Amino acid sequence: MNAPNVAETMQLLGLQARQASRAMARAPAAVRNQALRELARLLRAHVAPLQADNQRDLARAQAAGLAEPMVDRLKLTPQIIETCAEGCEQLAAMADVIGDVVAMRQQPSGIRVGQMRVPIGVFGMIYESRPNVTIEAASLSIKSGNACILRGGSEAVESNKALAALVGQALTAAGLPSEAVQLVPTTDRSAVGLLVAMPEYVDVIIPRGGKGLIERVAAEAKVPVIKHLDGNCHTYVDDPCDLDMALRLVENAKTQKYSPCNATESLLVARGVAGAFLPRIGAVFAAKGVQMRCDEEALSILKEKAAPALGQQAQAAIKNEALVVPAQESDWFEEYLAPIISIKVVAGVDEAIGHINHYGSHHTDAIVTRDHMHAQRFVREVDSASVMVNASTRFADGFEYGLGAEIGISTDKFHARGPVGIEGLTSLKWVVMGEGEVRG
Repeated sequence: MNAPNVAETMQLLGLQARQASRAMARAPAAVRNQALRELARLLRAHVAPLQADNQRDLARAQAAGLAEPMVDRLKLTPQIIETCAEGCEQLAAMADVIGDVVAMRQQPSGIRVGQMRVPIGVFGMIYESRPNVTIEAASLSIKSGNACILRGGSEAVESNKALAALVGQALTAAGLPSEAVQLVPTTDRSAVGLLVAMPEYVDVIIPRGGKGLIERVAAEAKVPVIKHLDGNCHTYVDDPCDLDMALRLVENAKTQKYSPCNATESLLVARGVAGAFLPRIGAVFAAKGVQMRCDEEALSILKEKAAPALGQQAQAAIKNEALVVPAQESDWFEEYLAPIISIKVVAGVDEAIGHINHYGSHHTDAIVTRDHMHAQRFVREVDSASVMVNASTRFADGFEYGLGAEIGISTDKFHARGPVGIEGLTSLKWVVMGEGEVRG
């Protein structure tokens, strides 16, 4: 597809999306929910063909030498497809927020003033790898009464086409315009530049992918952008805390899956428990091949003070020169998306909060503690979209938060923050009710 044709295609998609958005905004909740339930049914009925399409994407990605974390994100397993179907059903079961009028109050003039929740209109979604994002974006768009234009990465083109076709079928079956969810049909990079610069058709852009993609979108966009650049998430092990709980949470937060943006990338440990905790978590990380990039104090504890009770094999693994190495200043800022973690010993909760607010990406940060006051300070003072107490950072996810799905994570502070679900795809407009009042 040459450049003029790409421009024409994007203009057509924009026009169709704008027209479809009006139909979606006035569609009854029952009809939108019908489309979601039909989409869940179609996903379950097409597991085998969806996997066949996905396998073609995987084979091409591996042949091209795509990095392993990116290949992992590209997989469309039966479990992932089932999670997408469950997300559609969860959304269908949720109360409809469109048209809700809140905070209606009487004014001295006699008028009543409130705010109504309405769809944003049209959003553009630009994403890499993860084909399940196609369903998450489509389902949230349907539930929130919006239209959307989706532009997936070239590495997932076959999977995205197959999924988008099912979305179109579900919309048609419910009597809704299939153009309410459109997939950009070209992998030409110029399509991205065009999509983010169509304010006449697109109301907001949501990029979801690597830092390079998000920075490009933020720089070129002529419409508002909901975004996060990095997922440098922290877990802070406090003094006092339940060390067994801390061990379980930190292991899960880092190693349950390395590629998501909510995986813990930096471990902070209070000095009072560092000697007891670091050798234990170090043995876990060493056994799983996780490289530990440590400050001087953590390095000393892991190298020299590993508890004999861990056994010779664990001690030898901890002392492996390739697994336990000195951290550089850049490590405290890093989102690894890999079996690597930075580790620092801190004096206590004050230093932990200061470190997170300085080096973190304002995504998700957790404290493991038995001290209620420390927990309250952490929740109040850590400047992140999600702040957790005694829970794994891996829970920072729209599905886990009960949103049905998420369109992305926002580390911005306006409009939407954290996992963006239905309400993040809506706006409020003022509604005034009167009985003939005039302003004097």
